[in-house]
Amino acid sequence: MMQTMSRRTTGLWRLGLWGGIAAILAAPLIAMRFTDEVAWGAADFLFAGVLLVGAGLMFELIAWRTRSLRLRLLLGGLLLGAVLLIWADAAVGVF
Repeated sequence: MMQTMSRRTTGLWRLGLWGGIAAILAAPLIAMRFTDEVAWGAADFLFAGVLLVGAGLMFELIAWRTRSLRLRLLLGGLLLGAVLLIWADAAVGVF
């Protein structure tokens, strides 16, 4: 049996998704006000914004096109793994 999400649940995860992206982008901006250890420039914010908003839009597309909660979670987890891999590579230059 295929599970689907209700409208209320959909609204909550969308709020969490975009609120989480906004919080991740705001964290270094706020940290730069209090410490010199965080020094992001415009290019850093642009990179992070494109990466996170692009991933958020891709997840919106996944959620719109798939009805199965299990498939959404699987594809969302793969997308999250890809974002974390790209973020880590950009931070330390692994690849």
